[in-house]
Order: sequence, then C-alpha cells, then structure tokens
Amino acid sequence: MNNKPFLKPYTVYYRDFQNLRLENCFYALDSYEARTLAMEFNKYINAHPNRIDLIRCEK
Repeated sequence: MNNKPFLKPYTVYYRDFQNLRLENCFYALDSYEARTLAMEFNKYINAHPNRIDLIRCEK
C-alpha cells in the first residue's frame, strides 16, 4: 500500500495593484505548501505575500 500523502488542488487568490482579484492553482499537500509554491512561481506574490486573500482547497 502507498503511504505517501496525496496532493490536493489548491487555488491561491491574491489582489494586484489595481485591487483586482487574481488566482493561481497548485497541487500541494496543504495550504502552507500551496502558499510556498505560489511565492516560488509568481514574482508578484513573492514580492507581496500579504496580498494573498485566500487559499482554498478545491477537493
């Protein structure tokens, strides 16, 4: 039996400078990992992590 945890889809919602709500989707183990991935792959989120509004598990 496979003891590895399964990745779940997470959507990371954030606001840009014009206050528009944008989103990025990632497969992660938990919301913290989704936030970390968002910061790694999105330069704006990396520079402005406090602009994240919501991290939602889609499953």
